[in-house]
Amino acid sequence: MNLGAPEIILILVALVLLFGAKKLPDLARGVGRSLRIFKAETSKLTDDDDDNKPTVVQAQPQPQAQPAPPAQLHAAPGPELSAEEQARQLEEQAARLRAAAQADKRP
Repeated sequence: MNLGAPEIILILVALVLLFGAKKLPDLARGVGRSLRIFKAETSKLTDDDDDNKPTVVQAQPQPQAQPAPPAQLHAAPGPELSAEEQARQLEEQAARLRAAAQADKRP
């Protein structure tokens, strides 16, 4: 879509009529701020993507984790566990608690 001079003038006149001449500088300032914030956030996202690229050390296969003893499952997961391992341990603990609750309900 090509906008010529008459179309741009018509758009500007419509903006002045809609928002008034006093509100236009504030509107432009707000749009500029939000564009700056948007640009900063998108650049952070691309920086995060660059940081998350696997390196040679991260690309090596990890050994399978041994199941933790029951005493460790009741404690809070440590920071050395991956998110998947923490989720698995929490799911196992929740399953045990559900089983214990159902056993308590039965006469």
